[in-house]
Amino acid sequence: MCVTLGDGASTALHVASYERSAFRPRVVLLERPAPLVRWCERHGVPNAVVGGFFLRPQYAPLGQLWIGGELQASVPFDAPWGDVRACVHIADDALRIVRRDQLVSEPAGDLLQAGPLLVRDGRAVIGDGADAEGFSAAAHQFDSDITQGRYPRAALAIAGERLLAVACDGRTRRDAGMTLGELADALVELGVTEAINLDGGGSASLVHDGRLRNRPREAHGVDLLDGRPVMTVVVFERR
Repeated sequence: MCVTLGDGASTALHVASYERSAFRPRVVLLERPAPLVRWCERHGVPNAVVGGFFLRPQYAPLGQLWIGGELQASVPFDAPWGDVRACVHIADDALRIVRRDQLVSEPAGDLLQAGPLLVRDGRAVIGDGADAEGFSAAAHQFDSDITQGRYPRAALAIAGERLLAVACDGRTRRDAGMTLGELADALVELGVTEAINLDGGGSASLVHDGRLRNRPREAHGVDLLDGRPVMTVVVFERR
């Protein structure tokens, strides 16, 4: 779908919808960095979206990561932000999107920390210039300040009995990208009640029915045919 932004610019927003009764989400830590679409091809995974952030060149996951109730090796977010940054938590066949301090210290199931939180209780909770989770204050852990400007973005959201995986294009005149606030507003328009921002930029990748649906691009606008290599993903498996 094409989203028209407040100043008249536009961008493509790709939305994959999964019935919660028919699909089971889970978090995967890749054995080695790979573009999402290529990893999906090798492992027979038709539906997935990029997960959390990572540090280059070592490709170490950034933020807390639990899989099957086991803490995985990762680089923590700088204090005090690691205690509050938003997470995807999957346990007992239920998915929640909440800030880290709303969960127990040793969660069961899968936990992927990313953020910031975009939507809560059906309302956008991020505005342009807002920094409740410290992404601007601790921007040195990222390639840039992700709270500023329009970029390719990815997100995971809950909309009633559906999970939505989304990615927007960007970095060209035709596709402006989105600010975090614009992405949150677009998700609210789609009926989302909870949503979290995932890794973006050249890493923003959405695979649906075996195809890469968005157009990852480098900072100078050059297409990345497969997208950048990533380290964590959220997979949607048929029950």
